[in-house]
Amino acid sequence: MSTSVTGAQVMCEALIRERVDVIFGIPGGAIMPFYHALAGCRDRLHHVLCRHEQGAGHAAEGYARSTGRVGVCVATSGPGATNLVTPLADAWMDSTPLVAITGQVPRSLLGKDAFQEVDITGITVPITKHNYLVTHAEELPYVFREAFFLAASGRPGPVLIDVTKDAQQARLTPNWDVELDLPGYRPTYTGNSRQIRAAAALLKDAERPLVMAGNGVIQSGATAELLALAERTGIPVITTLHGMGAFPETHPLSLGMPGMHGWVHVNRALQECDVLLNVGGRFDDRVTGKASTFAPRATVIHIDIDPSEIGKNVPVAVPIVGDARNVLQALLRELQPRRCDEWLAHIRLEQLQCQQRHRELVRPSGAALMPHDVYAELNRTLNDRGDYRVVTDVGQHQMWAAQLIDWHRPRTHITSGGAGTMGFALPAALGVALAWPNETVWAIVGDGGFQMTNQELSTLVQENVRNVKVAIVNNGYLGMVRQWQQLFENKVYSATPLISPDFAKLAEAHGLLGLTVERMEDVEDAVRRAWQHDGSVVIDFRVEREVNVFPIVPQGKSIGEMLTHE
Repeated sequence: MSTSVTGAQVMCEALIRERVDVIFGIPGGAIMPFYHALAGCRDRLHHVLCRHEQGAGHAAEGYARSTGRVGVCVATSGPGATNLVTPLADAWMDSTPLVAITGQVPRSLLGKDAFQEVDITGITVPITKHNYLVTHAEELPYVFREAFFLAASGRPGPVLIDVTKDAQQARLTPNWDVELDLPGYRPTYTGNSRQIRAAAALLKDAERPLVMAGNGVIQSGATAELLALAERTGIPVITTLHGMGAFPETHPLSLGMPGMHGWVHVNRALQECDVLLNVGGRFDDRVTGKASTFAPRATVIHIDIDPSEIGKNVPVAVPIVGDARNVLQALLRELQPRRCDEWLAHIRLEQLQCQQRHRELVRPSGAALMPHDVYAELNRTLNDRGDYRVVTDVGQHQMWAAQLIDWHRPRTHITSGGAGTMGFALPAALGVALAWPNETVWAIVGDGGFQMTNQELSTLVQENVRNVKVAIVNNGYLGMVRQWQQLFENKVYSATPLISPDFAKLAEAHGLLGLTVERMEDVEDAVRRAWQHDGSVVIDFRVEREVNVFPIVPQGKSIGEMLTHE
């Protein structure tokens, strides 16, 4: 870069040096210098103009979650910046590497309630790994480098860079030869050898061992090591909501999902196991239920790169701080081949009995279109074709997707887990689609969540994104809340019945193909048309209205106290 450039030009150059190729955002007054500089980098930085900053943040999350790279979103000051708070919180909860860039009022106006001024660094302190208020352009080369390093290293997460308008406009000769200086920030990537040997000894002697795979397996690229460990030891594997894809679900040792909407046989296995190896999961309350009753017979081994997660929710006998891939490689060197046939057969018998009962309960007589029919067809075609990624929103449809689709590859199941953000799926699917233009991206959403961010259909059109297929599981309710009201609030359906527009016509108004499906016999044709259509598609599956997700663990109960039917 030549001498005497603007701070905004330095910001663009910093993104290019971090190998960023696409960013998502909306311009505004305080970030205008950056956008002016961006116009000179169009051949190297592709900017996606979203319709809402929340959409921009989720799109960056989808890009990051599906690639493992840092996602980038941009907004102006004030409401533009605060609209990023939800995706920042979402990225924080789900350990997503994200850098958010916001414009700020000029330094001379800070603290004076200037037009569109908010203290975004103060607001986002609890939901970012770190944030910066940059008031001098000379700080920009170092700050951007450090921000990207922090977002991607250790436990990944979001970082915010707030840059005053005058810093963007100032001229400088940037110094790119700066060394990172982060005293006290030293993520541990290699597990303690003594603790790894202790874990190996426990797994060797266990009669009913179990492996629980979480998001950390995917984040660290440890799927091959996890598969090798399971096959060498014969230990069955369960996968959390964010761990789906870490272990192929049609593998003989795969059991499925635990927790609030986990399968009965999985939760019972957790309650009966004598050694539990948790790899890269954080013992979320949706997994543990009442934590004090979780896995009561188990000696717990916990591998996590974030030491603050170990022992936070569940007592741990063998804590191993480190990168999941490194630790599993070391653990494999300590483990000898063994089998757990009797234990696995016991779980499989429970599974057979529970799932047979579940199938008998899910179809009420006279039902027009059950959500399970939609998922059966999606599961069949997704796994027949293989070239897909799926983004789900939050609610009943999300849990059905987790239960009823067989996940095989990492980074193909992307959802909002920790924050539970309705409106996540469509914009996140946009980010995934831009990262993987040769794959088909399905966004599975509820009618409630879709209406929160469906303005991003316009972004799909403007970007000529042709590989997003939206499946709306439309039951005319905020379904999961209605289910809770039915089961636990005496069927008082307060503010959950939902009137929606004609989603197919809404899609057509955007120039997209829109389909409406109301009968089981039309599901296959609609899914096939969506696959074959050269363009993005919205399918409105109008399903039976009051179908519940089972099993369910009532709030505050043990995962051993599941409801399996109404």
